[in-house]
Amino acid sequence: MQEEKCYCNRELSWLKFNERVLDEAGNQKVPLAERLTFASIYQKNLDEFYMVRVGILMDQLRSSQIIRENKTYMTSAEQIKAILKRTRELDKKKEAIYKGLMKELEGEGVRLINFSRLSGKEELMLEGYFDGEIFPFLSPMVVGKQQPFPFLKGGELYAVVLLSTKHGKLKLGIIPCSNLVFKRLIELPGRPGVFVLTEELILHFAPKLFKKYVIREKALVRVIRNADMAPERAYDEDLDYRDAMEHLIKKRKRLSPVRLELSREISSKMKEALYKYLKMPPDHIFIVGIPLELSFVFSLQSYLRGRRVLFYEKRLPQLSIGLNKGTLMERIEKRDMCLSYPFESIRPFIALLREAAYDESVVSIKMTLYRLAGKSKIVEALVEAAENNKEVIVLLELRARFDEESNIEWSKVLEDAGCNVIYGLKGYKVHSKLCLITRKTKQGISYITQIGTGNYNEETASLYTDLSLITADKEIGCEAASVFQALLMGETLGEATHLLVAPKCLKNRVLNMIEEEIQYARRGEAAYIGLKMNSLTDKAIIKKLIEASQAGVRIEMVIRGICCLLPGVEGLTENITVVSIVGRYLEHSRIYRFGAWEREKIYISSADFMTRNTARRVEVAVPVYDKGIQRRLKHIFDMLMQDNEKGKIENSAGDYEDRKLEGRGVDAQEMLFAEAYRAAEERKRERIMEISPSIPTLSPPSCGTNRPQIPDG
Repeated sequence: MQEEKCYCNRELSWLKFNERVLDEAGNQKVPLAERLTFASIYQKNLDEFYMVRVGILMDQLRSSQIIRENKTYMTSAEQIKAILKRTRELDKKKEAIYKGLMKELEGEGVRLINFSRLSGKEELMLEGYFDGEIFPFLSPMVVGKQQPFPFLKGGELYAVVLLSTKHGKLKLGIIPCSNLVFKRLIELPGRPGVFVLTEELILHFAPKLFKKYVIREKALVRVIRNADMAPERAYDEDLDYRDAMEHLIKKRKRLSPVRLELSREISSKMKEALYKYLKMPPDHIFIVGIPLELSFVFSLQSYLRGRRVLFYEKRLPQLSIGLNKGTLMERIEKRDMCLSYPFESIRPFIALLREAAYDESVVSIKMTLYRLAGKSKIVEALVEAAENNKEVIVLLELRARFDEESNIEWSKVLEDAGCNVIYGLKGYKVHSKLCLITRKTKQGISYITQIGTGNYNEETASLYTDLSLITADKEIGCEAASVFQALLMGETLGEATHLLVAPKCLKNRVLNMIEEEIQYARRGEAAYIGLKMNSLTDKAIIKKLIEASQAGVRIEMVIRGICCLLPGVEGLTENITVVSIVGRYLEHSRIYRFGAWEREKIYISSADFMTRNTARRVEVAVPVYDKGIQRRLKHIFDMLMQDNEKGKIENSAGDYEDRKLEGRGVDAQEMLFAEAYRAAEERKRERIMEISPSIPTLSPPSCGTNRPQIPDG
C-alpha cells in the first residue's frame, strides 16, 4: 500500500530522539556545565531503552513464531540488528562530543586524567590513597570451580582481569568498583580541579589485589540487564498484589544481560569467557572509548557551581495566583484555573489539596497517582485529609516502571494514615492524572476536578512542561466521579460525553474528530488538527491522519520523541508538519486541537497517541471550555510551532533538521518563562495598588517630558 511509505520503525525513531538529546550535549549555544547534563541523560535514556525495548525484542526471539512489528514489518531479529548498528554509530558521536566537552573543561581549570598523564610522585600519592581509602573496602574474587562467576548488577562498574598462574593456567578475576563508601571522583592533592575516576584507580592497582597471579589483560565492564517484567502475572486471588510486585521487582534485578560495555579492546579468549558466563550474544558487546558511566559529571557541575556563566540563568516557577486572597475553591467555583509547569508553580494545587483537607464542606478526595516526588507534599496533604476524617481514595499504580519500589512504600504510608488505597486494574495501567474533590454545601453536591498532563510530582513540575486544569464544571465532575466508580469496581469507563477516557472512549472519539475535519476539507472549508505529545505510534490514528492530509486538512504536530509517521511524503502527508523540541525542560504536556477558527475543540490529556496509551491504559483527556484558557493553550502551541532555536523539523526521510524560519530566533521555553515573570510582576503591582489605595494616581506628564516608570521589582 502507498501509505507504507509514511511509516517509521518505532525503535529507530526513538534512537533519533535520543540523538537529539546527545546533540544538545554538543550544542555550543548551551552553557558548558549544562551540556554535561545532556550527555548523562543520553546515556541514562539509552540504558533504559535497552533494558525495556531491547529486552522485549530479545524475549520475542525466544518465541516459536516470527514476530513482526505492524508498520515497517521488521522482525524482532531485524530490529535488534538495526538497533545495534545504530548504537555503534551513536557511540562514536557520543565519544567525540564527550572528548570535546572535556577539552573545553580544561579551559575552565577542570581535568579528568588517566595514569599516563601523572608524574611518579602523583602516582605514589594515589597509591597511598588507594591503600588506605579504597583497598580495605574491595571484594575481589577469582572465578573457579569453588568460586562461580559472580552476579554482575545491572548498571554497575566492575574491573575484569585475565589472570595467569605460575603454571600458565588462565583464570578470570572480578572486582566490584561501585561502593557507597568511597567517592567516584578523586581530586589530586595539590592540583585543584584535577580528578581521576575511582574505577581507573582500582583497575590500575589491580595487581595489588591478585599478588599470586600475573595480570595478562584488564578492562572495566558494565552490564545492562533486561528489565521487561510482566506485572499482570502478579495478579493472583490467593496472593497480596503488593507482595507479588515486590517479588517481581527482586526478580527483575537478575534478568539476563542485553548489553555489555568494555572500556578497552580485549582478546577473543577473554571475550569468549564473558559471553559464556553472561550467556549473551557476542554482537551485544560494545567497546566504549570514554568512561562507561557518566553520572560523575554532576560532581563536576558541583565543583563549577560558582561560575554562573557555565550554567543556565536561574529560573523559578512563578505563582500564577495569590494564595492569600480568599479560598481557592471559591475562586475555582467562579472560573476555571490552568497551571502551566514549570513556568508556573505547582503550589496552588498543593494549597488546594490542603484547603480541602480542612474544609468542612469537603466529603472526599479521590486521586490517581503514578509517580511521586521523593518527599511528596501531595501525599502529606492526602494524609492530612484522612486524619481530618475525610474519605481519601487513592489509586496508586504499582506498575509505574522503575518507580515500583517507591510507590509500594508510599502505599504503606497512605494506608497507615487511613487512606483507602487500590493498586490498579488487571490488564490496564492507570496512567491518568485525575483528582476529584467532592463537596456537600447548602446548594447540594459540587465538585472540584483537576485533570493534568503530568505526574503529581513537585520535583518534575520544575523540570517538565505540563498543564493542569482545575474546574468546578459539574458535568465534568460527574464524569470524573464515574471514572473513579468504575476503577473501584475493577472496571474501565465505557462512555462519557465530555471526557475522553481510554481504553474505551478516547481513541474512537479522536478518530471521529479527525473524520469531521476530513469532511470539512472535502467540502472546501478550512480544516485543522494540532497535536502536541511525547510520541505517536498508534497505527489506526496514523492512518487516519494520512487520510486527513490527503483530504487537505492542515496538520501541525509537536512530538518530542517517537514519531512513526513520516511527514512531507508526496501525495500522502504533504499537509503534515512535525516539529520536535529538545530543550532545557522536558516537553511533556499533551494538547489536542481539532477544528478551524470558532469550531476549534481543545483538550489536554495524559495520553500520547501510542497503542499502549489508547488501548492498554486508563487515560483521561479533558475539554477546555474557558475561552481565556483556550487562547492561552493556542498561544503555547503556536509558539512551540515557531521555535527555531530548540525545534527541529522532521523531513520525509525521518531525519530532523534545523528550522529555517524568517525573523528572530524563537526559544519557546525561554519566551514562556519571560511571560510568566512579566505576569507575576503585573500581579505584584496590582497587589501593591490594592493595599495602598491612598497613593495618588500619577498625572500625565507635560509635553516634552518622559513619563515616570514604575521600577522593576
